[in-house]
Amino acid sequence: MSETLLLCTLAIIGFIAGVINTLAGGGSLLTLPMLIFMGLPPAIANGTNRIGIFIQSVSSIAGFKSKGIRPTPFGIYLGISALAGSLIGAQIAIDVKGETFNKILAIVMIIVVLIMVFKPKVNIQDLAERTTGKHLWISIIVFFFIGVYGGFIQAGVGIFILLALTSINYLSLVTSNAVKVLVVFIYTIGALVIFAYNNQIDYLYGLVLALGNATGGWIASRWSVKKGDGLVKVFLVIMVTAMAVKLWLNN
Repeated sequence: MSETLLLCTLAIIGFIAGVINTLAGGGSLLTLPMLIFMGLPPAIANGTNRIGIFIQSVSSIAGFKSKGIRPTPFGIYLGISALAGSLIGAQIAIDVKGETFNKILAIVMIIVVLIMVFKPKVNIQDLAERTTGKHLWISIIVFFFIGVYGGFIQAGVGIFILLALTSINYLSLVTSNAVKVLVVFIYTIGALVIFAYNNQIDYLYGLVLALGNATGGWIASRWSVKKGDGLVKVFLVIMVTAMAVKLWLNN
């Protein structure tokens, strides 16, 4: 496959991942393996993926803002907590050997896609938001560990963020998604610094991926897609399972 075709494919995968990341989470289940299959060592693929995530977060925040949904202090508090965790997680990722990382990623991919498919729906329409007092502090602690995970591998972190915000804080899906992109934006700064300092980023691939991520994130943040949710799940199950098997067998 020519370099130009590879870059176009990467941009398309980035676009799909941007939509998935903004609406729910799990887009990195596609982009991380794609970068590894393109020949990047796992640590560099992990670092390169963060450029797309960072730019996508900026685009998604702008998209939500254009619809009147603005960042709140609650989201900033959670983002700062996750930022502290991401510095630890990113350093752990750099220290893990390539073959070990591939196997960890393969296992994580299967677990996360199963959570996406089988997670129970939470009906919070008639429940008041809980963003102060003890629930705020519980969330701050939880988001520190989410930050560690996000700094380490990123894949599927949006799923865990949405689960935390809906189950602990009773936020609506739209509000949860807006908080999610803000949290990811803040903690990705820390992860990017760690990966860049250790020369674990391919900037060409990262910027091409970011172009797709940002476009998908912008569109998804402005228009809520309800139809086709089942199709997205089927697509993810097939693609992620195939990629996970290939990652495992390549070691």
